[in-house]
Amino acid sequence: MRVVFIGTVKFSLQALRHLLNFDIEVVGVCTAKESKFNCDYVDLSSVCESNTLPFLQVEDINSQSTLAWIKKRAPDIVFCFGWSKLLKNDLLTLAPMGVLGFHPAALPANRGRHPIIWSLVLGLKKTASTFFFMDEGADSGDILSQSVVIIEQNDNARSLYDKITTTALQQMDKFVPELVTNAFIRNKQDDNLANTWRKRNKNDGQIDWRMSANNVHNLIRALSKPYVGAHFVFEGQNVKVWQSMIINNVADNIEPGKVIVNRKPYPIIKCGEGAIGLMLTEPEIDLDEGSYL
Repeated sequence: MRVVFIGTVKFSLQALRHLLNFDIEVVGVCTAKESKFNCDYVDLSSVCESNTLPFLQVEDINSQSTLAWIKKRAPDIVFCFGWSKLLKNDLLTLAPMGVLGFHPAALPANRGRHPIIWSLVLGLKKTASTFFFMDEGADSGDILSQSVVIIEQNDNARSLYDKITTTALQQMDKFVPELVTNAFIRNKQDDNLANTWRKRNKNDGQIDWRMSANNVHNLIRALSKPYVGAHFVFEGQNVKVWQSMIINNVADNIEPGKVIVNRKPYPIIKCGEGAIGLMLTEPEIDLDEGSYL
């Protein structure tokens, strides 16, 4: 089986390396030289050079020059794992077996943008690792493989990213040989069960102390590294919060945003319900007890 691989994030790198263990031919790799919006961006050119894989650094995956480069390699299938822009029909239909995509959510639920971040922000207890055959919609094609991933209370963006990656590589161990022998099954998605998560913006990452402590904590862990970090404004500057703790048993007659405690090991801020301990901020700040954020 001849494979062209498309990707430009950390997961792409790990999936490509894993793919090289199978009895298939990776006949070409498309990656990006830079990315202005992928926090987990990785240029795959170095792993291609070390494994003598033909590669192309592209800006427009749907351009005629890119399509010609892929077509010249005569792939049986295209793997697109970690590419933020939609593929158009000319590319989706180029290989006989189509294009296999990846989405870290339980399709048909939770299509769309930022699935790892949203799953943590919303406090979901589980998500999934899903491989599907791409069509011109967003994450709407037939499912090849799906495996549930449990979200623990202490998971953050990095730990959940790693758990999903581990699960996805295990799925590849099963479905790649099935693709080679044409023994795979396509399962059509039920659009009636679908919802689509929207693109997030900077304001979505700003802490509103009127939220419950649980919701503030979920926001902080969702935007922890490798992402941009949740933030609040203090003395005119954005302060990022990388780690937090929920504090219960706090008096109800204290206003949200009040600094209840400012001593080691961390300051405690009252929320709409409960309070939050600011365990790690950037920069470190000195808050006056009794003041307000």
